[in-house]
Amino acid sequence: MKKELIGLSRDELVQEMITLGEKSFRAKQLWQWIYNKGKTNFQEMTTLAKPFREKLDSLYTITHPSIVTEQNSIDGTRKWLMEFTDGKQVECVYIPESDRGAVCISTQVGCAQGCKFCHTGTQRMMRNLTAGEIIGQFMSARDSYHEWPTPTDETRYLSNIVVMGMGEPLCNFENLKTALRIAMDGDGLAISKRRITVSTSGVANHIPELADLGVKLAISLHAPNDEIRNQIMPVNRKFPLKVLINACKEYQKRCERRQFITMEYVLLKDVNDQPKHAEELMKLVDGLEVKFNLIPFHHWEGAPFEASGHNAIHRFSKILENNWFAAPIRRSRGEDIMAACGQLKSAKGTDTKKD
Repeated sequence: MKKELIGLSRDELVQEMITLGEKSFRAKQLWQWIYNKGKTNFQEMTTLAKPFREKLDSLYTITHPSIVTEQNSIDGTRKWLMEFTDGKQVECVYIPESDRGAVCISTQVGCAQGCKFCHTGTQRMMRNLTAGEIIGQFMSARDSYHEWPTPTDETRYLSNIVVMGMGEPLCNFENLKTALRIAMDGDGLAISKRRITVSTSGVANHIPELADLGVKLAISLHAPNDEIRNQIMPVNRKFPLKVLINACKEYQKRCERRQFITMEYVLLKDVNDQPKHAEELMKLVDGLEVKFNLIPFHHWEGAPFEASGHNAIHRFSKILENNWFAAPIRRSRGEDIMAACGQLKSAKGTDTKKD
């Protein structure tokens, strides 16, 4: 069986070349063809000698996830159902702004966290994605937008990565780290660490290590106290709020520059959307530099919650803002194609490959 090259670290790729009896600089050439130019066919790597290309072709493969379906929202959001070589599938979303945008990538097929308000949590956990499958989603998104070779920051549309798709990123931490280091490498995809955000439901033990990668942190908080959070987010029983907040403080200590943490907060009618909850939130984050991202609940079939009303959401935001917290209300994107926050689920054939 041929070995997959996407997902190998730079050092691992160098070692592969040395094992083949090639000079180590071949790894840099290959890296640029794979991650800068987006080539998957060795025969198109014209700066490599033909015998070397044939040797590579006999031993290795370069695979982007295949796009099974593509949906486009009326607001410009694009969602893909992507499939890997074993037939497992995830959803990936591109969220555009006026001149650029973010690719929302997944780290697991399904999710074991079981957050009660999240559609992904209704799909059973099947497996972790490899580093190659994680970064491959971004590469397939680039295929869809024909954004090869890697453009400059001024001209690229797919400019940011948000690890906010299916699965809990910090439960697949080693593969996530490898994938993000590939993304940040200047010889390839060249995504600045300042343009990468990792969102976690609160797997506290790995949070400080994200500072060592230099990426931004978002916490799926969604509750101001342990009582509510235990009811809607099972992860809180293992990592209660005191442990989570302490991990966030350690993350900020380790950051080489001032780094705000985004606290994501889905507003659920009569659950976590009252003024007293806003007051509790402000006390909870005392000692942290944070900004809130208030998210209207996006309905999915069978959901046990209702969205908070317009007035309740704006009242909640106003309380936070009056106390000098940034608390914008996230504009829903891609809701018409089930691509909004909490709506992702690989509904098609996750157990079987296509015919």
